[in-house]
Parts: sequence; C-alpha cells; structure tokens
Amino acid sequence: MHKTAVENRVTAMPITAIPEMRCEHGVLLSFGPRQLPSQTGLEHGRTIPSADIYPSQGGRTLVYPWLRSGGEAMKTLCEPWSSPMVAELTRRQIAKTATSAAVSAAAGEAVAQPRSKDAVQRLGTQAFPNGFYWGVATSAYQIEGAANEDGKGKSIWDTYAHTQGKIKDGSNGDIANDHYHLYKEDVKLMASIGAKAYRFSISWPRIFPEGTGQPNPKGLDFYSRLIDELLAARIAPFATLYHWDLPQVLQNKGGWQSRDTTKAFADYAGYMAEKLSDRVKHFFTMNEFYTFVDMGHRGIESKVGGGTVTIEVAPGLKLEPAALNQVRHHSVLAHGLSVQAIRARGRKGTKCGPAENINIAVPLIETPEHIKAAESATRELNAAYLTVMLEGRYTDTYLSAAGRDAPKMEADDLKIISAPVDFVGINVYRPTMYVLASPVAPGYRAVAFSASHPKMFSSWHVLGPEALYWAPKLVQSLWKAKEIHITENGCAADDKLADDGNIYDTDRVMFLRNNLVQLQRATAEGVPVKGYFLWSMMDNFEWTAGFENRFGIVYVDYKTQKRTPKISASFFKATAAHNQLA
Repeated sequence: MHKTAVENRVTAMPITAIPEMRCEHGVLLSFGPRQLPSQTGLEHGRTIPSADIYPSQGGRTLVYPWLRSGGEAMKTLCEPWSSPMVAELTRRQIAKTATSAAVSAAAGEAVAQPRSKDAVQRLGTQAFPNGFYWGVATSAYQIEGAANEDGKGKSIWDTYAHTQGKIKDGSNGDIANDHYHLYKEDVKLMASIGAKAYRFSISWPRIFPEGTGQPNPKGLDFYSRLIDELLAARIAPFATLYHWDLPQVLQNKGGWQSRDTTKAFADYAGYMAEKLSDRVKHFFTMNEFYTFVDMGHRGIESKVGGGTVTIEVAPGLKLEPAALNQVRHHSVLAHGLSVQAIRARGRKGTKCGPAENINIAVPLIETPEHIKAAESATRELNAAYLTVMLEGRYTDTYLSAAGRDAPKMEADDLKIISAPVDFVGINVYRPTMYVLASPVAPGYRAVAFSASHPKMFSSWHVLGPEALYWAPKLVQSLWKAKEIHITENGCAADDKLADDGNIYDTDRVMFLRNNLVQLQRATAEGVPVKGYFLWSMMDNFEWTAGFENRFGIVYVDYKTQKRTPKISASFFKATAAHNQLA
C-alpha cells in the first residue's frame, strides 16, 4: 500500500476506544467508540495516531500507523454488507505491534500525544452527557397558520406582515406550514428524525384574543392536543410562552412601553402553567429579548463583511433611547413576574427560565488574559437582559451610558426581575464579536470581522462555531448557571431539491457538525448543558425574509405542504440516536 491510495483520514483518538465501523456496498457510513478490553494492559489515555483508510476489495481497510506489521494492514474492518463488523484486537496482537509503534516513531512517523487531561477527554469521545435532550424548535407564528380560526386574536406579526414592504417576498404567516391542522403528521415526522424534545411556542392571542380577560378554550385545546401527541411519541414538550406575537389589542394600548403589559403577560403565563404543567415540565418565559425589544422598537445595524446590515422586526417602532430603555426594563420585568406566576400556579417540579439570544464575546486568542477580557465583554454586552436577570442589578457601565435615559423603576423591580430560575436558555448562532485584552478600560477591545470572514447563507450570519463553546462556558463562569439549554442553533441555506428528490444541504451539515464539536467540548469540561434544540425542525416563515430563507432540516413545499427530510435530518437523527457526533 502507498500513501497515494489513502482515501480518508480518521482523527486521532485515545487508546481507550477503537472504531466500530459500519459499511454498505463498500462505503464507510459511520464509526463510533468501542471500549478496548481491560486486559490489554495498555496505559489508559494513550493516544492512537491518525488512521488511514485504504480501498480494499469489497470493503475498506483501516490502518493505524502503529498497528502495522511488515507494511500490511492488520485487519479489514468493513465488508460490503449493512451489518457492522468490529475490529477485535487481542492482547497478543497489540503486544506484537507495540514494538512497531516505537520503531515507527523513531523513524519519524508522527504519533499524536495529548497535551493535557482535557485534551485527552475531548479527543477521546464525542459523546454528550447521559440524559441529554436532543430537540428541535419552532415558533407559533412561523408554522401554525390558522391566523383567523377558532377564536384566535390578531398579533403584532399579523399586522406587521400585512404591511406593504415589511416582508422581503411579500408573504405572511396566515397559512405558513399549516401546522395547526397538520400537527399530528408533524409530530410523527419529529419522531422519525430522532427528536427527543420539542421546543414550541404558544400564541398569546390564540389563548387570550384580547390579551387579557376570558381565555379562548379552543386555543388551549390545540396546545393540549399537541402536547398529548408529543408525549405519546415519547418527545418531551418544552413550551415557550412568548415568541414575539404580542396581542395587537395590547400593542394598541402601548405594548411593551406600558407597564400594564408586564402584568398581562404574567397572568397569561400563570394560566398556561396552571393548565399545562401536569404534562409540560419546562417553560421558557420569553424568547430573544434583544430581538423583539431592540430590533422591534428601534432597529439595529450589524457590521458584516465590511458592510452594514439593518435589521427590524415587529412592531417596527423607532423609539428614542429613554423609551427604548424603558421597554427593555419592562421586558425583563415581565420575565420576572412570569417566573413568580409559574411558581404560584404551576405543578410542583415545574421548571422555568429565559431563552435569550446571548451577545457573546469570543476570545480571538484562547489565553487567560483574552478569556478574562471576553468574560468582561460578555457581561456588559448583555447588561440590559441576561446580566440584570441573573445578577439583580444593571451594570454601572450600562447605567452610566444611559445617563438621564436610564429606565424608571419601582422599589421591588430588580428583585422581581432576578427571581431565581431553574435554567438559562441561550440561542447561539454566531459570535457577536471577537475580543482581545486591552491595558486600558474597559479591559478589552473588539476586533472587527474582516471583509473576507466566512459567513453562511444569511448576510448577518458570520461563521464562528466556537461561539457554541464560549456562550455556555461564560454563562457558567459569569452567573454560575446550574442548567443550560441551547434553545436555538442552526443556519439558513439555499436548499434545492435534487433530481433524486433529496436535499443535500452540505453547508448545514458542516455548520451543525462544527458547532456541535464546540458544544461537546463544553460538556466534556463540565459545563452543565442539558439540551440542544436545533433551529429549525422544518422550513417556515422566516420573519422579514418571508419564505426565502430556509432554516429547517425538513424541506417544506409551501404550495403542497409536503415535508421532505434533508440530509441534515439524517445527520441529526444519527447524532441523537448515539448521543454523539455522527
């Protein structure tokens, strides 16, 4: 065999495991860890070098450089058959080749060695913690449709999407994925792609058409039936109480600028906990404070690739700084009041917490001084939301910058806002910025994304998988969170049906794999991430982009409502099934 025959290379791994390989028709499909017999007598944690996979008649041959004898492959692991065949290395075989390993190393053949215990742990397994929730996520307005059925009231997104020029393709969510009528089929589809949990949102105006007052029994019945269907499919329901669809009636009365809206939200949250916590054990209070507040009440500009992208969402206001800061305060106050309401009216053991699109500062260089700088930057970047919710105070820097525009608050507001939560949900798509330590205040400096920095299909979506390591890592170090959920992570792609009827979203698989490598790095270091919810379960109405941006791992033909799992769904299923990267 010669190097020119090499077809693939398998990453180095500790000697505590060897690959268990599965092939079909001579093609390698997957491999995973298999424990070596303890009687081998080899030192735990020693690293096997990278392996070469060579073509062989009828299958593939795996060759570890130190498992060579006379230049021949030790064992053919794969044959053209669907059943897995496992390499059984006996003590005698390993002992026979131990000398070859030393010879190979002396001859200059690279032998990977771990730099630390953590390095061994990261290389040795791609497994996630036992009991890890592998979930998918959606939101009500984006998939339900049935905008005017069964007593549902109008939301601010019903209004906004019907405003000319607001949605890129001129579409709206009146029908969307028609999930309201197709939920049973969708739950079966979730089960078929391996989802163990489902994060969905409840439409506030479907429950309270006027925002307050008498609840709509047909609205409650829909979510009750959905939850029963999920439980029957052995899928854990995670409910989000607010994913941006504020009842239009309340918006007409001031919306989030009014303190009354915070009380109305708490009443709605308490009602849902009372009615559903017999089956739903996890409630997310609100989704992405930063998005619905800052983007919805002023709009933001994001610098990408040397240019600037302006982003706005419903209700599409342009508030002055003082008014915007007050809306920020009311949003976190509503969160705190809803936590109290869930505690008061939910069943014992009901858990709740926020789901925020955390602004994450990633150290450009991972050395202690730059990591400390990233931690400080992340705390300040989230001052208006996560920081005040988890610390019970606004940072001095935030209040100083606001000056006379700082939010007006009542005596107990900060205590309410920081009501203890059971978990912290974070939506992670990209780094907000890279940072380096600085000798001058505030101790860090932002490093702009270069014009050539790679990005995904969406113009705002710069590529930075390490954000999925640093986001939960810093939530743990800053706020001592005992339970963290990745409530959204995913990407849009230019998905097209191939001639064979499949969707080969290779860019999404690349994105997910590289992000999950970083998440597993975090869990291997003890960061208490308990679940991962991929955004999204299926293509849907993507807010101001309409139906043009497809985030799902299931393709949706909006004309026929046909659902077709993409290749990324196969990746997700394999990963969830084995609780490790596929």
